[in-house]
Amino acid sequence: MVSKIAIGAILVVVVVAIGCYILLASQPQQPVQITAGGASFPYPVITKWASEYNKLYSHIEISYQSVGSGGGQNNLFAKTFDFAGSDAPLTNAQLANYTVVHIPETIGGVVVTYNLPGMNATIKMTANVIAQIFQGNITKWNDAAIASLNPSLTMPDADIVVVRRSDSSGTTFVFTSYLANASSLWALGSGTSVNWPVGLGGSGNSGVASLVQQTPYSIGYVEYFYAKNNNLPSASVRNQNGEFVEASLASIAEAARQGTPLLTSDVRAAIVNMPGSGVYPISAFTYLLVFKDLSYMTQAEATAIVNFIWWAIHDGQSYTEALYYPGLPSEIVSLGEGMLRQITYNGVAILG
Repeated sequence: MVSKIAIGAILVVVVVAIGCYILLASQPQQPVQITAGGASFPYPVITKWASEYNKLYSHIEISYQSVGSGGGQNNLFAKTFDFAGSDAPLTNAQLANYTVVHIPETIGGVVVTYNLPGMNATIKMTANVIAQIFQGNITKWNDAAIASLNPSLTMPDADIVVVRRSDSSGTTFVFTSYLANASSLWALGSGTSVNWPVGLGGSGNSGVASLVQQTPYSIGYVEYFYAKNNNLPSASVRNQNGEFVEASLASIAEAARQGTPLLTSDVRAAIVNMPGSGVYPISAFTYLLVFKDLSYMTQAEATAIVNFIWWAIHDGQSYTEALYYPGLPSEIVSLGEGMLRQITYNGVAILG
């Protein structure tokens, strides 16, 4: 029979153990600071994710700087960014030097936006007309090439003011990739930067949107969110099926649906100028870039990065549509899961 003294001793041990557990459980976790940056294209949704994730895990703070895809890549390579956002995937030459994984994290559209005083209508554009405007071949709003696409509108007899990016930009990469694919008249090639012959330069999507907003008779290209957020109109662009389609959640999502099989073969595949009814032709997946081996940082930081990105491509998708980014197709989520499982710390997969 157990004595009262023994029972008392057991109770003391249990109480002390419970007290220690409560004390340990209530201790704040070690703060983790993650510094990231890059593309302005997904900046609104990434910063929303960072804010919401911090509400769930208050010890993890993620800052994301909108410095353009080129700036994001360079800072990642220098390891001053823990991960980078980029609408332009890395080239084979870059991947030969840097072992980086691409995780598609959202989808967006690049819209042709404009400031035509007194005109509230949506104007129609083709790839050839857009190409000629941004190359400086079409210089007047009432040029016959524009007027013929918009016979019900009276286009103004005014000079076109071109606005384009001044920084190394994934949005420029998407825009010029579309023109290189869809227009036989485009002569500037594609890339994060091209040798623009005309135009005012704006830094980031926000800089281009601001210049268009402030400059009568201007035209520029921005990610869909920035046009909507600044109440700027966007052109209806003729797609590969011959339809004039405006950017919308549905038309961008349809481009992503048509392009998903391409990404399953190569995650870096472009989805500009995809065939299909209802497709908005200047659409793109955008990526988070992470080194495959994160042993150069602390294990807590490495784990936080992988867990955050996993959350972003799953639960985080519930925040995208309110910011004008369609949710990821399930096949792309699965692709991202596979990429995240490749990331290691000291030779061991972080996700196990």
